[in-house]
Amino acid sequence: MRTYMAKPEEIERQWYVVDATGQTLGRLATRIAEILRGKHKAIYTPHVDTGDYVIVINAEKIHLTGKKWEQKKYYRHSGYPGGLKETTYDKLLQKKPEFIIEKAVKGMIPHNKLGRQMIKKSICRAGTSSSGSATERIGIIERRNINGSRCTVLGYRKAENLCCQSQASSWNRKNFRKLNGCR
Repeated sequence: MRTYMAKPEEIERQWYVVDATGQTLGRLATRIAEILRGKHKAIYTPHVDTGDYVIVINAEKIHLTGKKWEQKKYYRHSGYPGGLKETTYDKLLQKKPEFIIEKAVKGMIPHNKLGRQMIKKSICRAGTSSSGSATERIGIIERRNINGSRCTVLGYRKAENLCCQSQASSWNRKNFRKLNGCR
């Protein structure tokens, strides 16, 4: 018996809407990274992008444990001598709440061409959806675990349900952002 290897043209992608309200950052990021990589599927193949699309809403309501809001810092460098900048996550939450989740997820996927392709399938938003956005088209569906507790992933539908049939075949992140008026 031969090992099954997924081919890019055989993969069916779904859309997941994730509500970050009250979720711990690391636990949420690992779940999102797992969906983006496709490890939740039986057809997972390490060298092929088998993952699904993920939309994160309410990014500003993410939770960090302990004193991480004040003690954890984000560093960036301008490239010039003495150009090291540091920002606490408390200030980062006020300016760019989506960036906190994007950075955590980006650190959990492969750091190569395949990883850059995977991260393009995620969209992070502060606040709930505005009128005409994708989360309204998808419809947030609450799912429950076997023991009755609430899942992190709230809903999903296939991309064909998000737009008209003519666009469904060439659906990608650029079209999604144009459709919803994102940057």
